[in-house]
Amino acid sequence: MSTRHLNQKQLAERWGISPKTLERWRWLGQGPKFLKLGGRIAYRLEDIEAYEQQQLRQVTGSAAAASPTPTGPHRPAWPEQPARRFGRSVHA
Repeated sequence: MSTRHLNQKQLAERWGISPKTLERWRWLGQGPKFLKLGGRIAYRLEDIEAYEQQQLRQVTGSAAAASPTPTGPHRPAWPEQPARRFGRSVHA
């Protein structure tokens, strides 16, 4: 069984993105799994295809937001805090 590999430039061309994007994804721990062999980066074709499969979507985020499915009561991201005063008050 022969495993086929793509280098960073080949994968960037396959997806129509910059090789720098792949570098950034590796640094952030995103994107497909990769191999580092003697300082060189290689992507196994099976890992590329698995990553592509994981990225399949039926709707975009904006379409999902317009969905008639109820999402529950609205809660703010941060609980409300009482107003705080900083510094000294100036009294006339």
